Amino acid sequence: MRTLPSLNALRAFEVCGRLLSIQLAADELNVTPAAVSRQIKLLEDQLGVLLFERGHRAITLTPMGSRYLADVIRSFDTLRTATVNLTEARRRRTLRIRAYTTFSMNWLLPRLSTFHRDHPDIEVSLTTSLQPVDFNVEDVDGAIRLSHAPSSDLGFDRLVPNELVPVCSPDFLRAHPGLSDATPEALRDVPLLHSLARREDWAKWLDAAGVRGVNPLGGLSYESSILAYFAATQGHGIAMAQRVLVADQLRAGTLVMPFSFVLDLGAFTYYLIYPPTHLSNPEFAAFRTWLLSSGEDQA
Repeated sequence: MRTLPSLNALRAFEVCGRLLSIQLAADELNVTPAAVSRQIKLLEDQLGVLLFERGHRAITLTPMGSRYLADVIRSFDTLRTATVNLTEARRRRTLRIRAYTTFSMNWLLPRLSTFHRDHPDIEVSLTTSLQPVDFNVEDVDGAIRLSHAPSSDLGFDRLVPNELVPVCSPDFLRAHPGLSDATPEALRDVPLLHSLARREDWAKWLDAAGVRGVNPLGGLSYESSILAYFAATQGHGIAMAQRVLVADQLRAGTLVMPFSFVLDLGAFTYYLIYPPTHLSNPEFAAFRTWLLSSGEDQA
C-alpha cells in the first residue's frame, strides 16, 4: 500500500463524504460522476478499506470511512490555512525598521497610523535599540539614527531638526518664578533632569546660552530620555529635551519652556539610513516617502 494516497482521490473522498452524493461531488469538482467513482474506488483499493456503502440512489459512510473523513477534513483545513497564510504573507510585505525608544514613542508611533491608513498592505515591524545597525548581518530594512553624517556607503535622509530646550511642568514653573530669560542662573537652585544616554546636553545648552555657575551634571538621572521627560511632566525638575520629541507635550501644555533660548545642533540630528539597494523595494520606498513628508512638518 502507498504511504500517501492520491491527492485527487482524497479530494474526491472529502467532497463525497461531505455531500454524501457522487453527483453533487462531481458538480463541485467539475468532473463526471464516473470520474468521482473511479477516484473513490482507487482510494479504497489503496487503503484496503471500504469507505462507503453504495445504495441504489444514495451512499453512506462506513464507520471506518466516517472516522477517516474527519481526519481528512482536518488535513484539508490545515492545507487551506497554510495556503491563505502564505498568500497573505506574500501580499503583505513586512518592513523592519529600527529606531530609538524615545524617538519611537514620542515622534514615530503617533504618526505611524497615517502610514497604515494609506498603505494597509504594508506592515511595519518596529524595534528599538541604542546599538548601531549592521545591514550586512541584520534583517533590517532601515534605521533611524542620531548622527553627524552617516556612512558614505549608505543612503541617508535628514528627518527633523535637533534642537535642545529646557522643559518643565507648568506647576513646577509656577513654584519657581525665578526661572526666566533674565535669570537663567536660577537653574542652580532646581533639580536638573538627565538622560544617561545624553549626559552632555545640559553642558552644551548652558555653554551656548552663556549661563555660568550651574553644575551641568547635577540633579537626577534616568536611563532614557522618555523617562526624563515623564519626570519633568510630574514636576520632578527641569529636563533638557530635544524639542521635536516633546512637541506634542508642549502643544498640550503638559510641558512648557521656561527659557526662549534654543540650541540648534545643526547636522547632528536624526537620519533615516538604509542600503541604497533598498530604494528599489516599492514598500520601503513608500515608507521613506511618507517618513520624509512627516519630517517636513518639523523642519
